[in-house]
Amino acid sequence: MKNKLPKLGLSVLTVLMLSGCAKLGPDFMGMGNPPIPEKWKHEGTRSDSSVSQWWKTFHDPTLNTLVQKTYAQNLDIKSAGLRIAQARAVLGISEGLAFPQAQSISGSASSSRTGVSDIATAGVNFDIGWEMDIWGKYARGIESSEANLYASIASYNDIMVSVIAEVARNYINYRTAEERLAYARRNVLIQERVTQMTEVQFNSGNVSELDMQQARTQLYNTRSAIPSIELSKIKARNAIALLLGTDDRTVNKILASGSKKHSDSKGKYIDLEKRGVMQIKENTSGLLNVVNVDMIPQARLNPYNKIDAGLLMRRPDIKIAEYQVRSNNALIGATIAELYPSFSLFGNIGYNTNNAGGSWVSGSNALGVTVGPSFSWNIFQYGRIKNQIRLQDAVFEESLVNYNKRVLSAVSEVSDAVHGYILTQKQQVENRKAVDATVRAFNISVIQYNDGLVNYQRLLTTVEKLTSTQDRYATIKGNLSTQAILLYKALGGGWQISKGKSYLSEETAAKMKKRVDWDRYLDPEMTQLPKEMQ
Repeated sequence: MKNKLPKLGLSVLTVLMLSGCAKLGPDFMGMGNPPIPEKWKHEGTRSDSSVSQWWKTFHDPTLNTLVQKTYAQNLDIKSAGLRIAQARAVLGISEGLAFPQAQSISGSASSSRTGVSDIATAGVNFDIGWEMDIWGKYARGIESSEANLYASIASYNDIMVSVIAEVARNYINYRTAEERLAYARRNVLIQERVTQMTEVQFNSGNVSELDMQQARTQLYNTRSAIPSIELSKIKARNAIALLLGTDDRTVNKILASGSKKHSDSKGKYIDLEKRGVMQIKENTSGLLNVVNVDMIPQARLNPYNKIDAGLLMRRPDIKIAEYQVRSNNALIGATIAELYPSFSLFGNIGYNTNNAGGSWVSGSNALGVTVGPSFSWNIFQYGRIKNQIRLQDAVFEESLVNYNKRVLSAVSEVSDAVHGYILTQKQQVENRKAVDATVRAFNISVIQYNDGLVNYQRLLTTVEKLTSTQDRYATIKGNLSTQAILLYKALGGGWQISKGKSYLSEETAAKMKKRVDWDRYLDPEMTQLPKEMQ
């Protein structure tokens, strides 16, 4: 036995040295040339600073507060963080397969009587089995699991990009509704004055009842539009509450904190000038700044800046697609390894005794040791394994197609957002002129109607145009801010705020550690964005 042990040890050492020396299947060689427009490609790597905290370009403290609370409280982000913990555990399972895969201790004891004698049987055995990773099956499995871990982290970042953009979009919707309400209430005030004026004219016999009823109709229609705008404001607030994982009362407090900045100077809107006739205030510059409400935050954004392809390729959803390609590439090698024989070491140390006379422990040959190599080879399943390899190769190729599709989709989203912002900006400039013109037209028509120079239909038309043009102006302003958000989202901005921060809250990590032994998996340094992903 002593002479055989060195030879056995040498054999084991040889197998261990061979283990992991070969990795079958293709190595991941990168993504090649993704379908990015040539004009977007630049030499060198640009910083993410221009989009990492894009919401600050709106210079709105309330929006900044909402984003901070969304990052800390959003339930989708918390769920994504827990999926990272799951993926890390799966990676641990894959890494564990590089060590002995089977270890067990078993024991038994029994007593039986045969004739006049008792037979006592007892045994304790320790078994171990270790399949050597000669062809890289388990190593490829670790590669795949590691890529899936990175994909789960990228998914966490992708959800963060979407959630932050969504809370900003709903905040813009909320402020847009406020601005539309401000214009609607101003126009109700105007139409009430016009209606009163028409009623006086009717009672004096200067106009027909038709003029009076038309004035009332217009007033009632404007009033009836207010509840629907109020409803859109409530829906935006409730959407924000859902994104923050809180109730509407808490959101109301946050939104109210910025109410002074988003107030309406309705009292300064209407003035009595020019022989006591109602007028909307104008200023000498021709731009009726006092008329316009400033409730919707606007981003400081230059849409004509060059797009950086490097920034685009760091979009989390594109990184997800890339890591899926890497995972599927590794699984090809793991499947190919099934074509080759597997080599294992097995061992057993056991103490077994079978004695008569009521003695449990006796006998000099009760201790047994078994050690040796083994191999297995699925030589009659080549057809099945070959088709599994072909299946995995097709899955890999499909993931490449999906990656290129994801890149093209990102390019399209960026292009749509850039052109959407530019064209909406032009639309806003022209609509602002229309607002100025309708205010001027209203002031003229009121004076001329009062002097009997125009009929009521002319005044009615200017009031109607004023109401619709101002409402459209507020809507376009909101659309412009939304287009800015879509552009920053298309560039993948926002996830960078997670750098250096844990994807699990301290409270959640503490609960999980108390419930289950997580070792160091949930320590702060283990739950941060890996350096290679920063």
